[in-house]
Amino acid sequence: MSFSGKFLRAAVMTAALSALCVVGASAASLGVGTVTADALRMRAEASTDAAILATAPSGDTVVVLEDAGNGWYKVDYKSVEGYMSGEYLTVANQADVTIGYGLVQTTGGTLNVRTGPGTEYTHIFSLNNGDVVTITGIDAGWYKISYNGMNGYVSSDYMVTCKDSAGSRGDDTVTASSSSLGQQIVEYAKQFLGKPYVWGGNGPNSFDCSGFTKYVYAHFGYTLNRTASAQLNNGTAVSRSELQAGDLVFFNNGRVSTPVSHVGIYVGDGQFIHASTNTYAVQFDSLNSNYYNNTYVYARRIF
Repeated sequence: MSFSGKFLRAAVMTAALSALCVVGASAASLGVGTVTADALRMRAEASTDAAILATAPSGDTVVVLEDAGNGWYKVDYKSVEGYMSGEYLTVANQADVTIGYGLVQTTGGTLNVRTGPGTEYTHIFSLNNGDVVTITGIDAGWYKISYNGMNGYVSSDYMVTCKDSAGSRGDDTVTASSSSLGQQIVEYAKQFLGKPYVWGGNGPNSFDCSGFTKYVYAHFGYTLNRTASAQLNNGTAVSRSELQAGDLVFFNNGRVSTPVSHVGIYVGDGQFIHASTNTYAVQFDSLNSNYYNNTYVYARRIF
C-alpha cells in the first residue's frame, strides 16, 4: 500500500514528570503496520546499512508515518521514530489497536474531538494543548482516543505519541535511541535467566559468558567476537560512571594471562546479567558486590 503525507515538526524541552513529549520530528499518522517477520529491525535511515534503533517482534504494531520510498516506511515504534522495511509489514489505514499515549500539540490552544475520523463529524468536546490521551486506534490519519472516560477522534497532525500517561517520550537523538535499544537488549537477555553455564556454550539452551553476550547481540543484528577478550575489540570504550543498559562489562579475576576473564551485560542500577561461572547459570549480579567490584576492569558500548 502506498502512502503520502506531511509531517509536523516540534521541539520541546525534557523535564522530569513533565507533561511534555520530547520530539525531534513527529508526523501525521497514515496507518498501522503489523510486523510479519520473526523480528523486524527499525533503522536510523531507510537502509539495511543504517544503525539499528529497535527490534519489533512478530505481531507487534507500529505507527506508519510516511512511505519513504524503495520499499521502506518511516514509522513510530514505542515513541521512537525510524525506518522499517515494508517487505515485513502489513499496513492498513484503519485499525483498532492500543498504541499508547498521545500528547496534544496545537498552536490554536485547543483540539476538537469528533465522533468520527474527519472534520465533517460532530464536535463533542475539546482538548487543551498539553493534554495526554490514550490512543486506541488509527483511521485514515486520525487517532481514535480515550480521555477521562470520553471517546472520540482527533487529527494526528496535532498529536505526538508518548511512552506513558505523564507524557514522557524518547526523543530521536542518539542517546535516546541507544537507551531504548539497550533496554530491549536487556529484556531479551532476561528470558535466558536460569539457563546453565557450559564452557563453549553458544545458546540458546546453554552459554558460556561470551557465548551469552554474542547470542543476545546477534538477535539485534550485531556480530560480536567469540571470546571475552576478543569482545574488547567490539564497540567503543565507556567509563563505569557512564554505563547504560546494554553495555558490555568486563572482569579479570587475576588468574588468566588475557586482558579479561569474564563478560556480562549491564542492566542498570548497578546490576548486570551474565552466564555466571560461580553458580553456573545465567543470573543477575551487582557490580558493587565485593567480588565484582574488585574484578571489574572495562566496559564497551556496542551500538
